[in-house]
Amino acid sequence: MPSNVNPTVRRRRLGQELRRLREVKGMTAEEVADRLLVSQSKISRLENGRRSISQRDVRDLCGVYEVEDRRVVESLMQMAKDSRQQGWWHAFGDIPYSVYIGLETDAASLRVYESLIVPGLLQTREYAQAAIEGMWPEATPTEIDKRIQIRIKRQDRLTDPVEPLRFWAVIDEAVLRRVVGNPQIMADQLRHLAELSQLPHVTLQVLPYTVGAHPGMYGSYTILEFQEDMDASVVYLEGITSDLYLEKAPDVQSYAVMYEHLRAKALSAEQSRAYILQAAENCGA
Repeated sequence: MPSNVNPTVRRRRLGQELRRLREVKGMTAEEVADRLLVSQSKISRLENGRRSISQRDVRDLCGVYEVEDRRVVESLMQMAKDSRQQGWWHAFGDIPYSVYIGLETDAASLRVYESLIVPGLLQTREYAQAAIEGMWPEATPTEIDKRIQIRIKRQDRLTDPVEPLRFWAVIDEAVLRRVVGNPQIMADQLRHLAELSQLPHVTLQVLPYTVGAHPGMYGSYTILEFQEDMDASVVYLEGITSDLYLEKAPDVQSYAVMYEHLRAKALSAEQSRAYILQAAENCGA
């Protein structure tokens, strides 16, 4: 697959354009579904980019929307074709969070709040293994190894020599205090955090216990932002059996405002680095 083709992002852009065409036509998703003899949920999934879309689907929808410009139809059909190609993550087989990986792969920047665990992009291999084993006790060794490999591969975005991912993380002090694996693994992980925090495109802040109640107590989340103006920001909320993606502007804005409050309450980047290194020393390893 060409490196500039991300199937997840292609589906998302295509879905946005199809939604725009429907709204210009003044039709509801239910009306479109009735015309095509499909379910309304299918139309919704096509528009939100959560479902693969075929060139036939695009052709049928363009027919309903009376799109007369053949170049527009052909462009949309090419996007549909691109969206069915496979990203690098498909080489690992079925992955429950493949939609998120696709978005992360194309994101220009991430703002992450974590309350209990080191963000995946900042984990050492040993910490990742211990975390996955603890959080997924029924996983087989093969499944664990696959998840570790994917997590390590995702970290390439932070070290990309041309266009590294801009990464801002606010982590609760609990992340530093919970010993994952053993004291040695935890100490190494904390020193790794301190090292990564010195990269020019990585900012890491610690939210100490002493701040008391704060907006992040609702739970962890990630805000993904993209280079292209047409790609709206997304808030990602990870779940046990399913994940939630928020794309409506008011929802994204609410989480962005909450993130500013977290940044304001947290220690500065320099204070956080010292705090992390002190926590590493306290591990006794």
